[in-house]
Amino acid sequence: MTKRNKIIYWIATLWLALGMTSTGVVQLIKMKEEVDMMTHLGYPIYFLTLLGIWKILGVIAILIPKFPLLKEWAYAGFFFAMSGAVFSHLASGDPAVALFGPILLLVLTVTSWYFRPLERKVTSINL
Repeated sequence: MTKRNKIIYWIATLWLALGMTSTGVVQLIKMKEEVDMMTHLGYPIYFLTLLGIWKILGVIAILIPKFPLLKEWAYAGFFFAMSGAVFSHLASGDPAVALFGPILLLVLTVTSWYFRPLERKVTSINL
């Protein structure tokens, strides 16, 4: 892995971890703005607890060493959650500014996943 790719990976991964942790905590404590948004999007409020827990567990999974298969699942979960958020905002007719957060986290997810080091990838050797 080149030094450039390692820098890209860690910058994307740390920003992703920060974004997912902060939104996960906000969802777990059920801030009024989050409750209002979930209601507006048509989802039950208990989804906040599920999303918050999954995001925090996903951050732990992508940051700890080893467990490449678990990391793949975490990246997939982040991808599905953020692409689902984008679709939900579009389907609800929200303005483009509402898409910024989920799209940013989606881009960080894909960037971190793409540039991850070999030891963090699933291969036939480490299955």
